[in-house]
Amino acid sequence: LEININPLLIPPRGISFGYAIRGARDSGGIAAVQGRITLPREGSAPDGELCTFGSDDGIARIILTAMKFNPRVRSAACLAYSPRAKVVLSENLFLETASTEGAGQPGTSSMDWGIASCCKRGVPDVIFVLERDPSGSRIIIFGEEPADVLNNIIMCSNRI
Repeated sequence: LEININPLLIPPRGISFGYAIRGARDSGGIAAVQGRITLPREGSAPDGELCTFGSDDGIARIILTAMKFNPRVRSAACLAYSPRAKVVLSENLFLETASTEGAGQPGTSSMDWGIASCCKRGVPDVIFVLERDPSGSRIIIFGEEPADVLNNIIMCSNRI
């Protein structure tokens, strides 16, 4: 993925990517890329394990929320938002999309609430999380398997 991804899709802190075991109930049941996926640096290598269980609470909460609505959807990635990527994902690749704004419901994480509000009629392929500050907006791509998510990221990356 590091070789094939358009830098416009990489958030400043990197891409979060995870995959849950069947029946996962907390972040301990979700393997995530440790340290996130960033632009490759010449001569650098990942430190330690590439994926570990319980290493990314944010992507774990996103996946666990989606699994409440469809237990088969067990993989997700969180990318940087761009208007061009939104067009590619929704109009060129014809993926099912939904949008949510960053403000949530009292007593609930805004991300958890936003994901849940978009999944009431099934988990879409993509959720656009729009923040007041556009640099904080994100794209979440879901799939049953990591390969589904990766394929959609690569197809989007090749078209923006």
